Amino acid sequence: MSLSRTCQEVLVRWSPPDQQQSALRDRYLDHLRSTSDGWSRSCAGQHLTASSLIISPDRDRVLLTLHARIKRWLQTGGHIEAADPDLGAAALREAREESGLADLVLGDLLLLSRHEVPCGPVRPCFHLDVQYLVTGDPDQPPVISDESADVRWFGLDELPELDQSVRDLISAATAAPAG
Repeated sequence: MSLSRTCQEVLVRWSPPDQQQSALRDRYLDHLRSTSDGWSRSCAGQHLTASSLIISPDRDRVLLTLHARIKRWLQTGGHIEAADPDLGAAALREAREESGLADLVLGDLLLLSRHEVPCGPVRPCFHLDVQYLVTGDPDQPPVISDESADVRWFGLDELPELDQSVRDLISAATAAPAG
């Protein structure tokens, strides 16, 4: 089965939490149906990405990465690779690569986020991000990757300055049932 098809299946099965997320899902599905490589970074103008908010099992700490290029604290994530079997696997791979943590557990798809990025030769370019919950042990020290200036665990009461999209993702993750 093609990666485009598995991406579509994940999105079709997902129950969006509200009308705005439902509209985004429809937009993502339209993109995938009209573009055979809509999941790939080679798809100019917009393409799917996979990210995850890494959270402690007791939901009181989150791991964030200070993106070296963008210079903002974000969840882990990035481009989907042809070898990824599906969106969840891509999100988990990116989480491991960007955090240096091996023992991570993939949870549910939480939210979608469409945002403009400086990516590829066409401007504007948008990431159609599919955001997952991932659980990790905050006693394990993260490792800074080439893409990050810093990676660290934060208590929910000591978060750095964050974009609203990251705050929304943290709220969705802390509200999700513990698995």
